[in-house]
Amino acid sequence: MTTTLTPDSGAPANDTPAETAAVLLIESLYEGSEAAAEVLELDFNYRTKSRLRAKLVSGAEAGLFLPRGTILRGGQKLQARDGRIVEVRAAPEELIEARCASPVELARAAYHLGNRHVAVQVGSDAGGDWLRIQADHVLEGMLAGLGAQLVKLDAPFEPEAGAYAHGHQHPGDGSGARIHMMAGR
Repeated sequence: MTTTLTPDSGAPANDTPAETAAVLLIESLYEGSEAAAEVLELDFNYRTKSRLRAKLVSGAEAGLFLPRGTILRGGQKLQARDGRIVEVRAAPEELIEARCASPVELARAAYHLGNRHVAVQVGSDAGGDWLRIQADHVLEGMLAGLGAQLVKLDAPFEPEAGAYAHGHQHPGDGSGARIHMMAGR
C-alpha cells in the first residue's frame, strides 16, 4: 500500500483512486490501426497469463486483466482503460534450436516434443528448417539423442498455437475444454 501526503494537511492518506490510476489497466485486445503509445515486453510464459502486473518499457506499471486463455503474441496491440494503445513485444529468452539432417528426422523430433506437450516454434531460414523450444536440459538431451544438431540462443519465442490456442486442457479436468476429441463432439 502506498502512502502519500495530502496537499491540504500534510498528513498521511490511504490509497486513493488517483494512486490506483497510476497502474495502467489493460483489459482488451486492440485491432485498430492507431500507433502504440507504450510497449509491454514479456517472455512467452508471461504472455500466457491473463492476470498480470508488469512494467512497461517506459517504466510505468500495468495491470493486465484479459479474457482467460488469452495468449499474447509479439506485435499484437492492447487497449488500456484510459484509451492508450500498448504494443506487445516478445522478449528474448533462452532457447534451444534443433536442426536435423532430414525432414523425417525433424518430424520425429517434433513428434517427441509434441508427445510431451512442449510448446514448439517451427521455422525456416537460409540454413534450413528448425524447431525452437525454451531451454530445458532434459529436452536438450532427448533431442541430441534423436540426432538433432542443437544451438543455444537468445531470441523471442513464438510457439505454434495449434490445438492449444486457448490453453492446454484435457477432458474431465473441469474446464469444459476437449482438445483431444474430434471437432463437434
